Amino acid sequence: MCGIIGFINLERDRPADAGIARRMARAIVHRGPDDEGFRIEGNVALGMRRLSIIDLETGHQPISNEDGSVHVVFNGEIYNFPELRENLLARGHDFKTHSDTEVLVHLYEEYGDSLVDHLNGMFAFALWDDKRQRLLIARDRMGEKPLYFTQVADRAFIFASELKALLEHPQVERRLNLLALRKYLQYEFVPSPHSMIEGVYKLRPAHRLIWERGDWRTERYWGFSYTGEKLRIDEREAAAELRRRLNESVRMRLVSDVPLGVLLSGGIDSSSVAALACETAGGRVKTFSIAFEERSFDESSYARLVAQRLGTDHYEKRFTEREMLDIVPEIPRLLDEPLGDGSLIPTWLLSKFTRENVTVALGGDGGDEFLAGYPTYAAHRMAGIYNLIPGFLRRGMIEPFIRRLPVSTENLSFDFKAKRFIAGAALPPGTRNAVWMGSYTAAQQRALLRPEIAALHSDEEIFDEVLPYDSPPVDVDLIERMMELDANLYLSECVLFKVDRASMAASLETRAPFLDHTLIEFLTRLPVGMKLRGLNGKYILKQAMRADLPREVIERPKKGFGMPVAKWVKSELRPFVRDVFARERIERRGLFNPDWIERMLDEHEQGLADHR
Repeated sequence: MCGIIGFINLERDRPADAGIARRMARAIVHRGPDDEGFRIEGNVALGMRRLSIIDLETGHQPISNEDGSVHVVFNGEIYNFPELRENLLARGHDFKTHSDTEVLVHLYEEYGDSLVDHLNGMFAFALWDDKRQRLLIARDRMGEKPLYFTQVADRAFIFASELKALLEHPQVERRLNLLALRKYLQYEFVPSPHSMIEGVYKLRPAHRLIWERGDWRTERYWGFSYTGEKLRIDEREAAAELRRRLNESVRMRLVSDVPLGVLLSGGIDSSSVAALACETAGGRVKTFSIAFEERSFDESSYARLVAQRLGTDHYEKRFTEREMLDIVPEIPRLLDEPLGDGSLIPTWLLSKFTRENVTVALGGDGGDEFLAGYPTYAAHRMAGIYNLIPGFLRRGMIEPFIRRLPVSTENLSFDFKAKRFIAGAALPPGTRNAVWMGSYTAAQQRALLRPEIAALHSDEEIFDEVLPYDSPPVDVDLIERMMELDANLYLSECVLFKVDRASMAASLETRAPFLDHTLIEFLTRLPVGMKLRGLNGKYILKQAMRADLPREVIERPKKGFGMPVAKWVKSELRPFVRDVFARERIERRGLFNPDWIERMLDEHEQGLADHR
């Protein structure tokens, strides 16, 4: 696991500045505290920071091919590298290391740009071909590892794992991307290819970028789809095959030359990973969880139950509310773009606690999106029924009653879910999903922003990621379309962004067995009824793991890794929030309507609304 940086001066007679490369790498030292490496040659610079996981002794980067004409810097893990290495050795390639990184230069010699098709892993890499004066950068299929890039006019092409490293290059100007701001206000994250800096882009998941002769282009190399014929398989066979494939994915992700464990939340996804790790590891597995004082947000009792059932070496740490609040001002140091997901806080706390004992940890990310785990999937089905109720009853009786429900700050309280439901129920599916999962509707954004800022972008521009999902094809189930939307947008752009930043800030590598692309391709071919049975999600996973896990975990409803943000804003964090949103600050920025912000804060503090 590493962080990578690099740049090409487009003026061939202007040498690459080693000082700039070192400053860029220093900005992401948390991603790789163990080692650094650079190749500065002519007008091209490649650099990396390394967190040593595989081949601790000889895995130093950049790594080159036999004749030194191809060079690579790499962030991630290639889980099938032993098989790839054996195949390449049989084809006559010479290896200097036992690192998974080295397979990339030899795969490039064999297959060119299509080398990515052969990789099973999480990765972002940059490969420079000296002979052809050509750069290839690529990102893994689901976007577990980040990669930013920009081309500054005719001066430089620059890339880095994190935006903060890119901003260390003097050619990158810090100009706010107002369209990215609008998307952030809608989704609570900035979706690729946008970034919060004008002219800087995120390479999309499952894409490669080729730079040559002063220009660049991107290409998609993989995608999943719910179209096509479903597997003809009964429930028992499906459960057994799911367990077998997930077990194989876990086995591949247990390869490490450093201590390894499992992040255990107490939900069925991470519990399934822990159970299969125990089955495969051949020894006692270490599991890690955190506990909170706020009962409606605490899942630690379920994690302990699973750990006892599996016989793991279980580590648990209880955090006080004060400890969690104290890290809120540190969040900008973790992030180089804003993120509206409060679960960043417990994810970081868990990562720091886990890193005290291990360097690598497996987690359960991806289970919700590919096995219909979110409550929104059942809500989409309920919306179809709700919209059959005559409009005068919905608008005249039901919705006014729901809006008058007392406001609760508990995790996923009934009033919160009910108010969210009616806010989106009548909208087309994709837009409805965005309203349920995000923050500000288009109308609220127009009130929040100054008129001249709001007028710069249309609703279609803000929602363009979800609009294709407003009219699902007749041959694809609505729930499957929403799962596809969540996987491509919320999972890739929010969840994995959060996990990468939080874990790498603690120099912890996290691995996600549910994101194995061969497992995803299997799950998309299962009938939707095996995932969402009635209003109950993850049906087939529960059947597959019923013999391995406690009944209480199998049958518990989805909870989520949340934080009591609504409570904090009106209590302990009130002075901090009021200072951040002071009228003079807002007016000085020139973006937002201070009157609307004050009203929103007043309503929240007085318990009239939940504006968390």
